[in-house]
Amino acid sequence: MAGGFALATTLLTPRPGRAAPPTAAHAQRIKTLLARMTLDEKIGQMHQPAGGRQKALNSKIDAAALDLVRQGGVGSYLHVAGAQFLRDLQKVAVEESRLKIPLLFAIDVIHGFRTLYPVPLAMAATFDPEAYRACARMAAVETSVSGLHWTFAPMVDVARDPRWGRVVEGAGEDPYLGSAMAVAQTEGFQTKDLAGRDTVLACVKHFGAYGAVAGGRDYDSADLSERTLNEVVMPAFHAGKTAGAGSFMTAFNDIGGVPTTANAALVRGQLRDKWGFDGIVVSDWNAIAELIAHGVAETPAQAAALALKAGVDMDMAGGVYAAHLKSAVAEDPSLLPLIDQAVGHILLTKARLGLFDDPYRFGDVAREKTVMVSAPHRAIARDAARKAVVLLKNDGALLPLAKTAKVAVVGALADDARSAIGSWKARGEETDAVTLLAALKTRLSGVTYVPGAAPRSDDLSGVAAAVEAAKAADVTLLVVGEDFDHSAESRSRADLSLPGGQKALADAVLATGKPVVLVVMGGRPLAIPDLLAKAPASLMTWLLGVESGPALADILLGEASPAGRLPMGLPRDAGGLPETYAHYPTGRPANPDLAQDTARYHDLDIGPVYPFGHGLSYASFAYSDLTLDKATIGPNDTVSVTVAVTNTGKVAADEVVQLYMRDPLAAVARPVKELRGFRRLALKPGETRRVTFKLAARQCAFWEAGRWRIQKGKIELMVGASSDDIRARAAFAISVDGWSDTPAAALLTPVTVA
Repeated sequence: MAGGFALATTLLTPRPGRAAPPTAAHAQRIKTLLARMTLDEKIGQMHQPAGGRQKALNSKIDAAALDLVRQGGVGSYLHVAGAQFLRDLQKVAVEESRLKIPLLFAIDVIHGFRTLYPVPLAMAATFDPEAYRACARMAAVETSVSGLHWTFAPMVDVARDPRWGRVVEGAGEDPYLGSAMAVAQTEGFQTKDLAGRDTVLACVKHFGAYGAVAGGRDYDSADLSERTLNEVVMPAFHAGKTAGAGSFMTAFNDIGGVPTTANAALVRGQLRDKWGFDGIVVSDWNAIAELIAHGVAETPAQAAALALKAGVDMDMAGGVYAAHLKSAVAEDPSLLPLIDQAVGHILLTKARLGLFDDPYRFGDVAREKTVMVSAPHRAIARDAARKAVVLLKNDGALLPLAKTAKVAVVGALADDARSAIGSWKARGEETDAVTLLAALKTRLSGVTYVPGAAPRSDDLSGVAAAVEAAKAADVTLLVVGEDFDHSAESRSRADLSLPGGQKALADAVLATGKPVVLVVMGGRPLAIPDLLAKAPASLMTWLLGVESGPALADILLGEASPAGRLPMGLPRDAGGLPETYAHYPTGRPANPDLAQDTARYHDLDIGPVYPFGHGLSYASFAYSDLTLDKATIGPNDTVSVTVAVTNTGKVAADEVVQLYMRDPLAAVARPVKELRGFRRLALKPGETRRVTFKLAARQCAFWEAGRWRIQKGKIELMVGASSDDIRARAAFAISVDGWSDTPAAALLTPVTVA
């Protein structure tokens, strides 16, 4: 009871940076419940078993499971869904258990629930947070009407090594872009009020440095400096927390030998105490049990104690808390107040979701039948899919295609509906998806299709037919890449060339000498420099969801101009990874002259084939009149950076205006450039608009000795169309030193357009 009273008192005291402090009513309810709960019931709230499997939701909810709910032995279920089913399950909890505490229902809604929009890496390629917000909102509606309260997204892990299969779930290599997309998703899922209509609880994951695993090997260790952890990894997590995310998930891996699920300094110290987070911290699947395999716990009881001490409130799927936390308490009664804190976070979240006031407010059987894959939701998905397509190259203006052209479509991915909807599909169905081939057949009369070679097969028997089709066509769409199961959890690859027989297929088709558009699908950047060099036109199209085909057809036929941008550079070879545009300059910067001793590989050209932020258009754009409103600012001030952008082309199109900065002389070496703002801008032919970025001195801070230092001196600014296509430069000065309390890349730059 003492622990419960202390927690309730703490919950009434707002902490810095928290979006919405709990109400007095919430705190009183928690205090009352904690005083009434037995230890078994408290541990039950910390238990999240799987109610089914990903391919068989609800399949584990049997009589024994219902009895456990009646006993107060479950706080949450994952892998469940269905408005009526979950209403019935909730009824057991709130009408047949002693304390009548509602359950939390969760599922992975990574890029859509039933209406699947583009995979997260593709959404990052839109460089349009509002499009991401709209997709997350649409997904939240479908999730909520199905009776679910909680999704395990956004994944905000910054990743600079595409060998890691889970790059498909994040926003790529840049912490600022990752922060912007984290905020958009969080706000889209949750709205401004968790108790509002059609909201779902967001979960920022995977707290730690999961995206920095060694060699891109999933689940492996991360060993990185304190500066990199704070400047690159943490900003997107901080941005998600500031946006009001109601839950965080710890990472599977360790940082320098300390598994995140047992990292008290990171979870309890940084997330809880420094950042003031008071929502749920949930483990990843079975991660508490895996502390034994990590070698930091000998028994399940020790693993449970370590996770609890670290600040993990809920055990996902492992059952370690449920089976062993009580014995851990018997050995160490000092764990009891920590259990009260954990249960307090869980109960507070349920209160914020309005479940104590109306446990049945989620789930709508009637709407569940009408909103799924509805026309408005398809429109949102199609808009996002169009915006995600990156035009890498367009020599001779091969694109857009003439509608009278004889088109050969070569490659099995062109008609692979399962891959179109991506690796995480929630309740999505491949029958909902329209493939590229299907869409083109409704728009063009002269389409020939030859699969050629499948992504998972070395069978080359179809190559000859593909070559003949290419020879007979005016233009060939050569569709290659990775299928849905190549990039996902536990799908790391050492070789990023085309899988299966696709390389032989591509070489044969390109050798015909006929016009070829290379269409690269998949969930990560691939290392295919020779194919990108040979093909006169190429597109990076990712895995675009249910409207994949119509959106791609819109781009290919010129009904929309491409404006996606690469959220990760396209590597030349997997052996050159990891790499990033925001690298340090080093004492011997890379030099094309191999006679010089510099930071480069002798057998690879310098840098990626196409860099971060790259993407072309069917229009052209001119940048002019870059101005600053101040030459010098103080550490608490801002500077307005304005540039004029003109569509000098013949078609309406979007341009993505990007702002980069560099601190050229600092106490520690700084990256050669860092993204600090962007704006996707629609322009008609001949139209000029002025874009203004309001940059704060705090966004120039760097991590030093445990603090964010703003150092006086010159700051260089670069504005352009990619990290390697800088169109204008300027500089300002910070007059005196200062300090900040926020990761620099987590601070989003206000942008206005006149």
